[in-house]
Amino acid sequence: MRPLLLRKVRERPSARRALAPVRHATAGPPEGRSRLPPPRAGAFWLRRMHIVVAALASLIIVPVAYVVYCIATIPSDGGLVIEPTPSALIVEAADGQVFATRGVFKGDKLTAQDIPANLSRAIVAIEDRHFYEHGGFYLPSMLRAAIRNMISGSAHEGGSTITQQLARMTYLSPERTIKRKVQEAVLARWMERRLGKEEILSRYLNTAYFGAGVYGVDAAAKRYFGKTAKELSLSEAAMLAGLVRSPSALAPTRHLESARQRASLVLKAMVETGAISREQAEAARQHPATLRVPPDNPPGTNYFVDMLGSDLKQLVGAPSKDLTLRSTLDLNVQSIAESVIARRLKAEGRAKRVTQAALVAMAPDGAILAMVGGRDYTESQFNRATQAKRQPGSLFKVFVYLAAFQKGLDPQMTAVDRPVQIGNWEPENYGGRFHGVVTLRTAFAHSINSVAVQIADAIGIRSVIDVARKLGLQSELPAVPSLALGAGEVTLLEMTRAFAAIAANAERVESYGIRNVRNGDQVLFARQKSELQPASNPAARSAMHNVLASVVREGTARGARIGVPAEGKTGTSQSYKDAWFIGFTDDIVVGIWVGNDDNTPTRGVTGGDLPARIWNEFVTQSAAARAKAVRAQPRVAALSAPAAGDIPSAPSAGVVRGVPTVQTTGILEIQGRVVLLFGVEGVRGRPAREFTRYLGSREVACEPAGSGNAYRCRAGNQDLSRVVLFNGGGRAAANATEDLRALEQQARASRVGIWSGREADD
Repeated sequence: MRPLLLRKVRERPSARRALAPVRHATAGPPEGRSRLPPPRAGAFWLRRMHIVVAALASLIIVPVAYVVYCIATIPSDGGLVIEPTPSALIVEAADGQVFATRGVFKGDKLTAQDIPANLSRAIVAIEDRHFYEHGGFYLPSMLRAAIRNMISGSAHEGGSTITQQLARMTYLSPERTIKRKVQEAVLARWMERRLGKEEILSRYLNTAYFGAGVYGVDAAAKRYFGKTAKELSLSEAAMLAGLVRSPSALAPTRHLESARQRASLVLKAMVETGAISREQAEAARQHPATLRVPPDNPPGTNYFVDMLGSDLKQLVGAPSKDLTLRSTLDLNVQSIAESVIARRLKAEGRAKRVTQAALVAMAPDGAILAMVGGRDYTESQFNRATQAKRQPGSLFKVFVYLAAFQKGLDPQMTAVDRPVQIGNWEPENYGGRFHGVVTLRTAFAHSINSVAVQIADAIGIRSVIDVARKLGLQSELPAVPSLALGAGEVTLLEMTRAFAAIAANAERVESYGIRNVRNGDQVLFARQKSELQPASNPAARSAMHNVLASVVREGTARGARIGVPAEGKTGTSQSYKDAWFIGFTDDIVVGIWVGNDDNTPTRGVTGGDLPARIWNEFVTQSAAARAKAVRAQPRVAALSAPAAGDIPSAPSAGVVRGVPTVQTTGILEIQGRVVLLFGVEGVRGRPAREFTRYLGSREVACEPAGSGNAYRCRAGNQDLSRVVLFNGGGRAAANATEDLRALEQQARASRVGIWSGREADD
């Protein structure tokens, strides 16, 4: 029958339309069975409607469920986590200049009323122009960011509003996922409903990261500009606003120019939003933000700053707020110290097998003016000025002789330089020679070991230790005979401090590097200026000055001789492992050590060699720098009387100032006025010519002293009466004080100047 049907279809093409029904009919059930009714069109569409409804329900329910899931999984303790860090420490030099920072700036939390208008306008202009219009998120910005990220193939642009950023910083992690974006939007909306716009903005500025380890705009203002956020200028506000997008890449401590370029974009955005005028923006560009706090500590000062950190803990404990510390450091003197050490080690270190050096310079009252703890702080943070304990060698003889003078011995007394044996110990002199009968002054000047050992044995080593302790030595000192020659181990700082006590004729001097500590306007610590306790045995101290001057004048430290009175002592430890020189002038005490960290011997370096020459170069240069700084100070009326012995920098009655003309070494002419140097009977000839060269074109300040035209004059920090008599440039006059007469005696004994027999007194 099927073939017949096909034939009929072929014969009647018009029947093709009926093919499906015919085929359907022929496919029906066999005769005698019931037939199903044909399907209705409504049932078909009903089934499809169910599918559509289910699909639509999925499109609604699944996202809603996902949002619910995202809300339910918002971390209560997520978001920004700031690790506990030490509070920031701003370190100022003696003149108030900030030169170092430590720790992390924390700043104060700002309220909405505390935020300056320029700062809020800047952050809104660059980060979220529609901040005051949207309800937490701004869809056009999010879409624009998504498109740009798709085009670039990376996720550089977020399109987040300030509110969203705050939500992320406060509650969420920084991961870039759909879940986080949903949570961010939900939290942003919640914040907008709960908080006002100004509260959101203040919280954002208090939380944002601004680079250099700084969180919060007030901390950033202090870190970069040394001021609070309330004091920010327009250019500074623009720079800070520009940092939040990429704080690490734009941190002005490392990329100042990039930060300034970004600030210029912020100013442009502020003009476009009407926050400021074009004129204001241009004025801000003409005066870009400048860092007050330096980007990095000067490397050499880190040794000193490390020491301040430990001292600070003893004074104020562990601070919870940012502190400002005024130190005693003189940056000019510090720079000279670093350059002299570096230059000398570079020039002579390899040949002399010296790899390290340390220097401490302090005022006679103990204020530390400069500190070099080693050759390179980046290579080694070990401070050889405060931490290294080394044998001082003959430097320790200063305590032996002072103890002897306190017991009545005198520099002019004699001793026999001869072989000495104490038990199994037989000390030797440098060079292996003995000189027979010598004065104690000569023995000290030439650092004769046998005499020092005999003195220590006679007065008792315990007496020597007692003197060292009273002068401030804290290191362990073994009570053995060899201690007289420096067998113990000490630090450069404590030895320099002991010499400062001798220089100041004080019982003891405490070294210090901190003048005051402040938290804002609150002073937490201020060092009170206290009078040093005078030495209890002036005669012994006078004798000590006598022998110390002889070391520089004619002894082992001739390499340290300069044009002004100087005293000091050399020291060389066994096998030339350590070489020292500590000396002082009227106004500065300087200690030098050179050697090697591994305690290997140098190539025959003694204290009178490299250390003495470093001392000479440093003291000469630093004296000139300090004198120049004094001359550069503005002359204003003094508010209080000057300290005794000081010449005031401000004009006062009777003070004569000017560049002098030398008539004799005891008579100057300043601005047509004749000035007689107090205590000096001057001469002409070569001494006067040398005195003229010494003064050069420097200004001299002279203060009346006694009757007539007698004056105490100073060039920089040097008393000219002392300079003349110390160098044998004249005789002590009838009105000379005891210390001036002592200088004349030293010059006479050393046969310098007019006492050499070669000078004419014409």
